[in-house]
Amino acid sequence: MTWAAITGWGACMPPAVLTNADLSTILDTSDEWITTRTGMKERRVSHVSAMQLSTVATRRALACAGLDAGDVEMIIYGSCSYEEQVPNAASGVQAAIGANRAAAMDLNTACTSFLYGLSTATAMIRTGVIKNAVVIGVELISRYMDWSNRNVAVLFGDGAAAVVLQASDTESGVIGSVLGCDAEAREVLRVRGIGCGYAGRGIMLGDTAWDFDGPAIFKRAVKAMSEASGRVLEGAGKTGADVDLVVPHQANLRIIEGVAKYAGIPMEKVMLTVERYGNMSAATVPVALVEALEAGRVKPGSLLLMPGFGGGLTWASLLVKWGERVTPTGVSDVALPAPTKTALEMVHEIRASQDPHGRSAAALATPFVA
Repeated sequence: MTWAAITGWGACMPPAVLTNADLSTILDTSDEWITTRTGMKERRVSHVSAMQLSTVATRRALACAGLDAGDVEMIIYGSCSYEEQVPNAASGVQAAIGANRAAAMDLNTACTSFLYGLSTATAMIRTGVIKNAVVIGVELISRYMDWSNRNVAVLFGDGAAAVVLQASDTESGVIGSVLGCDAEAREVLRVRGIGCGYAGRGIMLGDTAWDFDGPAIFKRAVKAMSEASGRVLEGAGKTGADVDLVVPHQANLRIIEGVAKYAGIPMEKVMLTVERYGNMSAATVPVALVEALEAGRVKPGSLLLMPGFGGGLTWASLLVKWGERVTPTGVSDVALPAPTKTALEMVHEIRASQDPHGRSAAALATPFVA
């Protein structure tokens, strides 16, 4: 039987930090207000493109795996942040790293994009379609954030991470996968202003209005992630007691605590990055995985539970059995250029480029449908 082992991993975090104190200078908020509701203290704002973040993360993951870019067979770019819709972002990463043999696809299920991508690549390897893949989780939400809305502006940050999967005869990698979508609630988390439905309607680039029903999202997220985790554990003949580490989507500390409680897993077994990075959407799970490995929290043979949810409302929970290697085969010296502005200065620039009159309300209200 063929498995899809995770043999390489790498993250790329923008160095510019946006703190709660910074946010309090542009929004009616405070460190206490943000921390008590979300568990977040700071997040990152990128000075480079999402594709650049992805390229650095991918090069680091390939070095870790000891895999040459020319041997990569598939690149999956999991995100809802794109510089362009056409050509796709995965092909840009392919060109940047010289992966001439690779197929390239973008996958957008919002915050679950990395998990869906990991499940997809695993299935393709296990069925013999490909022998290896790079799966990326990346977001550049700062560029299309509605910085006038404190309910969402305090939550999100930028970042990227990637993993390498390779065919293996040893049971490792994703051993269980449950995916789904709570579509009847898709409009409780919605970014208006991006997409063909808004094109040519007088909306300035970067102008958005976010629909974000926090209580509804909280309730549905905890329910979906908990039930999916229960199903994936049951399907593998496991219980919460068998899990060595939970690597969850980092949307909100209270959501993570709710899911862990439902699964009967103590918070000591949960990898948390939400305080330092906020919600990086598709990047949260892979970044947390990379940091768990670097911190020595993943051991040979560890059983990892990876639950998540995102806009749609998509949800997922993956069960991963780790292989024998928990240290990199090699290290890449590639790095981002240093930023020339602080995170707050970059946010001010983004705000200044947006419509000061609050966008075209009529155009943003409902997307065009023929």
